Amino acid sequence: MKLHSFTLAIALTSTALALDWPQWRGPNRDDHQTETGLLQQWPSAGPQRVWMFENAGMGYAGFSVASGKLYTLGARDAKEQVLALDAATGKELWSAPISDVLSNNWGDGPRGTPTVDGDRLYALSGTGTLACLKVADGKVLWTRTMEELGGKRPNWGYTESPTVDGAQVAITPGGSAGAVAAFDKMTGKTLWQSKDFTDPAQYSSLVPAKINGIPQYVQLTQQSVVGINAKDGSVVWKSDWPGRTAVIPTPIVRDDLVFVTSGYGVGCKLLKIGPDNKPTEVYRNGNLENHHGGVVLVGDYVYGHSNKGGWVCLDFKTGEVKWSEKAAVGKGAIAYAGGMLYLLDERKGDVVLIEPSPEGWKEKGRFTLAPQTSIRSPKGAIWTHPVVANGRLYLRDQDHIYCYAVK
Repeated sequence: MKLHSFTLAIALTSTALALDWPQWRGPNRDDHQTETGLLQQWPSAGPQRVWMFENAGMGYAGFSVASGKLYTLGARDAKEQVLALDAATGKELWSAPISDVLSNNWGDGPRGTPTVDGDRLYALSGTGTLACLKVADGKVLWTRTMEELGGKRPNWGYTESPTVDGAQVAITPGGSAGAVAAFDKMTGKTLWQSKDFTDPAQYSSLVPAKINGIPQYVQLTQQSVVGINAKDGSVVWKSDWPGRTAVIPTPIVRDDLVFVTSGYGVGCKLLKIGPDNKPTEVYRNGNLENHHGGVVLVGDYVYGHSNKGGWVCLDFKTGEVKWSEKAAVGKGAIAYAGGMLYLLDERKGDVVLIEPSPEGWKEKGRFTLAPQTSIRSPKGAIWTHPVVANGRLYLRDQDHIYCYAVK
């Protein structure tokens, strides 16, 4: 009986953890929330709002949710700060300044998402300070700057979300000393920099993967799609990418296939990494040109907003468009949870639920964020990606964080 109870407790704990969202794009960095029992159709007025927090400060930083707490970053009191809220009530638990504030015409403040790893949290500010903090009280344990690693801040600031992998944390400072770097996650000591990969930093985040048995980090820059050996920073494979102006979306990795996309007329391509670690281009076209807001792979289809065709369903293996929808909702971010897609219109604040299907647009509900912030830059928009964790939908418009019940 005791054994049975212990086993059940372990199972319940595992289930709870599985519903958390500890980093950018979720546990596997694929923007998949595997939680079941979520609403498949919303009421006419949308799901019920549980709480709203109105002091997150300026910035576009996303959310991580772990063990009942929600973490993000915001610019308050002339500092970029890591914030911890009670995920159930929205009550602020603590805040911790980690750097000066990034100043930018499209909106000041941080852009990345904190990463939770056990009793520690890792966050990168818009100005390029990587900080390790205690989740209990926000105490800063160590910091490193991208500048000291030879990195040059991109035009719109550092936007990456740190990758915690085993005993190390990896990030992309960019630059001639090595575009990607790994640190001892406990001390912040530099373990390696990718001396043979020296592209400037862009706005995408690393994706941990194992291809041909080699643990690696897949990254996208304005010049390259690359696989970096997670053990020593060496280049496992690399393919050219004709990026323009800003390269933002995070790559998608499935087995030995790597899909990338970016805006400004570039488009998308699919690579197959051969047994000899040589990348072969399966296709490259302009059928999905995602500026930002991300893309999600569900089954054999990629969903996301394209600058050309509006919201698009793309055949992952062939690159062919199955359908496109321009009128229903404007450009924005996407997330996948409980078998459904959550779309966010970056201009109007419309939030739309659709069923992922290659057969066409299947809308299941919508509502509009209200009230909206008064502090957003006129050049900015609602760029924070939706997150679903433990039956709650979390959204942000600068200083406003919203929580909705979607279970």
